[in-house]
Amino acid sequence: MFLSLASKVRFAVVLLLLICVAGAHGVVRKKRVVHHPKHRRHVMHNGNAVERRSNGRISDVHHEGRHMDIHHGLNGERRVSVERADHSRVVAERGRGGYVERRYSYREHEFYRRTYYYHGRAYDHFYRGFYFHGVGLHVYAPARFYPVGFYGWAYHPWRTRVVYGWGWGGAPWYGHYGFYFRPYASYPSASYWITDRMMAAQLNAAYEAGREDGGGGAAGPVANAGAGPANGPADGPMLSDQVKDLIANEVQNEINLENAEADLIAQGKEPDPASSGIARLLGDGQPHVFVVGAPLEVVNEANDEDCSLSEGDVLQLNEAPPADEKAAALTVLASKGGAECGKSAEVTVALDDLQEMQNAMRVEIDNGLDELQQKQGTAGLPALPKTAVGEATVPAFAPIAPPPDPNGAEEVDQALKDGDAAEHEVTTQEKQEEAKPGPK
Repeated sequence: MFLSLASKVRFAVVLLLLICVAGAHGVVRKKRVVHHPKHRRHVMHNGNAVERRSNGRISDVHHEGRHMDIHHGLNGERRVSVERADHSRVVAERGRGGYVERRYSYREHEFYRRTYYYHGRAYDHFYRGFYFHGVGLHVYAPARFYPVGFYGWAYHPWRTRVVYGWGWGGAPWYGHYGFYFRPYASYPSASYWITDRMMAAQLNAAYEAGREDGGGGAAGPVANAGAGPANGPADGPMLSDQVKDLIANEVQNEINLENAEADLIAQGKEPDPASSGIARLLGDGQPHVFVVGAPLEVVNEANDEDCSLSEGDVLQLNEAPPADEKAAALTVLASKGGAECGKSAEVTVALDDLQEMQNAMRVEIDNGLDELQQKQGTAGLPALPKTAVGEATVPAFAPIAPPPDPNGAEEVDQALKDGDAAEHEVTTQEKQEEAKPGPK
């Protein structure tokens, strides 16, 4: 059936009104993309690719033959990832610890063991595979669980506020980031103590990386280097106690989650990655705070331009993304300035990057719980009650993991060197293809 001209006009008017109403109710929305919209990507005939930012600088290089991806951060960071023939993965980052990741199966579920190497030290973390919004995530799986009484001691307020001497006064990282971070004066519970310990660990990592790679990662005004916390802004550090209180609340929730997971392990069951990872956080209808655990570039939604984040920056998720999106919108609550995303900016973060932020937080929480167990009853920390004392339980998925590579540290170092050669090969090919005259 064909419509008359008048019918077509009426149809167009009604459609326009529907679009306007939908827009007013938030149905018509900007589609959040994982890849930066203003980047230019050149894919070559053999599968190699170069991605450049709007200013022409390289952000990413893919070498098809080597199964290698190289990423350049805005602050000078460089990360190399290699997929090996046995489906294991090597990730190396200049100035930071790299790792070798091996996939394995436990009870027909996919697990991953990452062995990290940094300054001659090796340590393991475990993850369980999980798909969310069509994105493959690696959800952190603790490799040890404490007695229930210990989690109760860590979750509930202590009897008195604790004054704790951290001993950071002369640490270079503390002077460098004095404009940004200052510890609480006292601690009402473990979650607040762990919050300060976590922020200190993240900022120290950023500072050390900046020293090793010539500045990349040591974000923040250079004028503050060595100034010390006492010489920070008159109105206090940029990371306020109010924002840290939000982090402490997340820490407390994660302690409660780990307590529930410990109960499952005691029953011979497994923690569910749907509740252990960001799927739970994005599905409970509540705002959540994330602490950046590794250098990251995101999209500033105001102008679709790149901006960077680094360890210790803080983001808030206020609304979960629709089920068809692979990225989420978050608001920057605290950052260090310079090339970093500004405070209050709304940024787009890929879901796998968001999961890695939560993973990093859970790692630091476990590190904090371990230190609290070792130091309880000393340095002003309250002593554990008898019900909180006991051996840690190791879940069954950890001992059956494939062993670490005997030469893992060397392989991480080699990946960085191979990345130089791979990038040279791909960019040379790019120049050659661009120099060829097009078809007439």
